[in-house]
Amino acid sequence: MFNIALFNPVMASNTGNIIRLCANNGCTLHLIEPLGFDLEEKKLRRAGLDYHDLSRVERYPDFESFKHAMGTRNIYAITTKGTVSYSEASYKSGDVLLFGSETSGLAPEVMDQVPLNMRLRIPMMPNNRSLNLSNSVALVSYEAWRQNHFDYGG
Repeated sequence: MFNIALFNPVMASNTGNIIRLCANNGCTLHLIEPLGFDLEEKKLRRAGLDYHDLSRVERYPDFESFKHAMGTRNIYAITTKGTVSYSEASYKSGDVLLFGSETSGLAPEVMDQVPLNMRLRIPMMPNNRSLNLSNSVALVSYEAWRQNHFDYGG
C-alpha cells in the first residue's frame, strides 16, 4: 500500500479523520513533528472513532528521521505550489504522499528536498488557497490506490 505523511499537522480533527481514512484504505500514516496537538486529544479520538486500532501510525521527531526511514521510496509532496497534477503522477505501492501543515504547508527546507517533478498539486478554482487537509489526503490516496487497481495486497 501507500504511505501518507503529515508534516507538522496542527488540527487534531483532521489527523483523526486521516487515521480513519488510513484504516479504510490500508495506508500507513506517518506523523512528522512538531505536532500541534497531543495524540491523546479528545478531538483526535472522536474524529478517528474506533479506527485507531485498525490503522498503522508511526511518529518521527523531524523530517530527516522520517526521510531516513523511508529509504529509497518515492516521496511526492502535495502542495499548492506543485508543478504536476496529482492525477498525472504514476504511483506504485510503497510510495509516500507527503502533506504539509494546515496553516503553513510544507516548510521550505522540506520542499527543497523534493524534486520539482515530484511536487503535485490538486486543481481548484483560481484565487482559492487550498482544500481541507483530510479532503486532500483522501483525493490523492484514492487516486494512487485506483491506479493500482485497488489492490490491498491481501
